[in-house]
Amino acid sequence: MKRLIGWILLCAGVLAGAATNAADDSFIILQSTTSTRNSGLFDYLLPMYEAQSGVEVRAVAVGTGQALKNARNGDGDVLLVHAKSAEEEFVAAGFGIERFDLMYNDFVIVGPAADPAGINGSRDAVAALKAIADAGATFASRGDDSGTHKKELALWHAAGVEPGVASGTWYRETGSGMGATLNVATGTHGYCLTDRATWISFANKQDFRIHVEGDPQLFNQYGLIVVNPAVHPRVKHAAAQAFVDWLVSDAGQAAIAAFRVDGKQLFYPNAKR
Repeated sequence: MKRLIGWILLCAGVLAGAATNAADDSFIILQSTTSTRNSGLFDYLLPMYEAQSGVEVRAVAVGTGQALKNARNGDGDVLLVHAKSAEEEFVAAGFGIERFDLMYNDFVIVGPAADPAGINGSRDAVAALKAIADAGATFASRGDDSGTHKKELALWHAAGVEPGVASGTWYRETGSGMGATLNVATGTHGYCLTDRATWISFANKQDFRIHVEGDPQLFNQYGLIVVNPAVHPRVKHAAAQAFVDWLVSDAGQAAIAAFRVDGKQLFYPNAKR
């Protein structure tokens, strides 16, 4: 009788464990950049996947640097970010399995119509930032190690400018997301580097406009990485990979291409299949 009871309890434990795992597989955690949420892409795209897969995608929208840090700590199943060199380092260090191109858009430099640095119409982002620094014109930076912040710092470096020296004067570091930083820029009549998708979706433009665009250095590539379950066993590898497979498939890429705000396409799919 004791042996029978033991077998019953063992079977019950196995079934309970299987049920728990099944319940866990009903969702995955996506660590991502803020632009994908601020632009409305996630509100449009994720319900499509959830409807056809039955798997909920819980997006944590933070800067790329924080998303990578969270994933390194095992707090996520898949990454969707936009700082390719940092993504490749993440994979090389063993925290991710493989990186996939997903889509792209571009960065732009926006600012007030008065344009105190005289950069309107420029297609040279480095020269524009140098002009902003020379004029001592206000510039709002995310200052948060996001993909946008990484791009901004690379451009300042190319311009031979160390903006941190001017922190608190003409250079304002918000430590916040893209939308909040754009609000600081409009509130202080300063310039700002932003991804185009967030800018198009941004509701508080006031008299601000795009001053600099079209520079190849402003190209903005987004990538996908499944977190390595060999490093973090809690990672739901199969469910995460299924999500990635859908995003890079013809269906996922078509869905991304079809996303519009005010009739404008915000992201351009370029997955290599």
